[in-house]
Amino acid sequence: MHALASAPATLTVPTDGIHVWYASLDRPATHVKHFRQMLTPDEQDRVDHFHFRCDRSRWIVARGLLRTILARYLNTDPREIRFAYGARGKPALAADHGDPSLTFNLSHTDDLAAYAIGRVTEIGVDVERIRPLPELEQIAECFFSHVEHAALMELPVSSRGVGFFNCWTRKEAYIKATGDGLAHPLDCFDVSLAPDEPATLLHVDGAPWQASEWSLMALTPAPDVSGALAVRGTTQTVTCRWWQE
Repeated sequence: MHALASAPATLTVPTDGIHVWYASLDRPATHVKHFRQMLTPDEQDRVDHFHFRCDRSRWIVARGLLRTILARYLNTDPREIRFAYGARGKPALAADHGDPSLTFNLSHTDDLAAYAIGRVTEIGVDVERIRPLPELEQIAECFFSHVEHAALMELPVSSRGVGFFNCWTRKEAYIKATGDGLAHPLDCFDVSLAPDEPATLLHVDGAPWQASEWSLMALTPAPDVSGALAVRGTTQTVTCRWWQE
């Protein structure tokens, strides 16, 4: 992975590469107002149901930035972009709008967002703030596979927090890429999680051949954030950078 030199007015992602953009969601009120004006009426109605102002502002910025970033690749106005949604809610560009080969996925945690843009049919990204979890071991026992839980318990106590969130984001990125979301049981496939191991899809129950068909990559946008990118196939180049306005 290496940094993109800049964010020009027009962006192009190569067929054998993926761009990952990181962005801060905590913006001045003028920025929030600007991004809200990009949203469709249904998006504005959705955000108005958020209870907390902070959540509303971050969602508006996350969605507005998604439109802004995609518009650079599509050479269009961000307000003209239309989305379609899969059976489990995975977003994609509407079939009658823009470049049908351009795919994307997004994730955010607190004030940080990550956007993955590529030309692969299945792509997923996830980021999570690493934080203390008193019930970490119980959560892992409930949601991780037996292999993952055992691997987590083998780590030193001081490394289990990182290992937990490595596992969580890799699993989330994978199920987001497949479009199944949480309809795909988290304990039915195994990923690597140790801090010193590369991100890998190790095994999929009932479909062992799938492990070799997917690529998992660790993302580290900040020292206290764990992230993962999942794509079907092999990706030669992943380029990461913070979004510059």
